Amino acid sequence: MREYNWDERNILTMSEDVELHTEDLHVFYGTNEAIKGVGLEFEKNKITALIGPSGCGKSTYLRSLNRMNDGISSARVTGKIMYKGVDINSDKVDVYEMRKHIGMVFQRPNPFSKSIRENITFALKQHGEKDKHRLEEIVETSLKQAALWEQVKDNLDKSALALSGGQQQRLCIARAIAMKPDILLLDEPASALDPISTGKLEETLIQLREDYTIIIVTHNMQQAARISDYTAFFYLGHVIEYDETRKIFTRPKIQATEDYVSGHFG
Repeated sequence: MREYNWDERNILTMSEDVELHTEDLHVFYGTNEAIKGVGLEFEKNKITALIGPSGCGKSTYLRSLNRMNDGISSARVTGKIMYKGVDINSDKVDVYEMRKHIGMVFQRPNPFSKSIRENITFALKQHGEKDKHRLEEIVETSLKQAALWEQVKDNLDKSALALSGGQQQRLCIARAIAMKPDILLLDEPASALDPISTGKLEETLIQLREDYTIIIVTHNMQQAARISDYTAFFYLGHVIEYDETRKIFTRPKIQATEDYVSGHFG
């Protein structure tokens, strides 16, 4: 196995339009340090891909960006997660309010066992939206943004569980964007989908970039190269290299990155 110098780093910093950034972020599960002092900046209205081998910390890092690790009793997160001038890793932050602004879509589609319409309106109603006309408007807009409206517009009262896997995943995206977040986090959203559904999902994400800042964990190098503007390479809890995607995949500056994207890692 090739030995790498993990003290070597090449981390891009943005000059402007930073939507979210982390400073010296560490995530511990008990005594295991899963994320080791990661500082990254995410540009507004861009897609950033987080790549790296299994167990490298990319999903753990992503989940920390809207406090999803809070539900794990052994988890401890230190460092700053800065959004609109506020450290959302602070105990003073209302996590539920924050998640309106930083939405998340998980690896496997997880629609509620309710109608398609209710999947979109449930959280809105929980947050006090009662206007039926406004709710219907949001249902249509969200489903259109998720490229699902034409397929389901005549069946909004049918169970979401009757949809295909790809449709369910786009419904979960519609459900997330119904809350009008600024940032959309996606944890390997295409891993359970067939190639056709994956292609449609990628087209949807490229369109959504116009209105949202998107951060996506993917194990698929081709997917990262196709849809992302920036790519961060994670390994052993560190970010080794972070740069424009075209540079990561054509002329990376770190040997470990080059070996990983070319399939010669390890």
